Amino acid sequence: MRNTKKAVIATGGKQYLVTEGQTLEVELLNDDEKTASFVPLMVIDGDNVAVGTPEVTGSKVQAEIVEQQILGDKVLAIRYKAKKRVHKIHGHRQRSTVIKITKIA
Repeated sequence: MRNTKKAVIATGGKQYLVTEGQTLEVELLNDDEKTASFVPLMVIDGDNVAVGTPEVTGSKVQAEIVEQQILGDKVLAIRYKAKKRVHKIHGHRQRSTVIKITKIA
């Protein structure tokens, strides 16, 4: 088996399986800095697997913020009642952050 480190991190109410060098889009991080760090829920290092309760102590995942406040696709919510002249359309664009995983330690 290849010796690649993987980790499961939680941010924005979601969990992501990440590897070093991976770029992913997560929900908006309120950091004004260029880096972010996460405490992993699980670390996979070859055949060794460390599962946290709820987090793995002594491990960190470092990430570099590539782009901040990217607007996603517009999501429309429509309320419509037939024959009652009731129709309302709401639009929403979720903001997100693009991060690149630099180190799993």
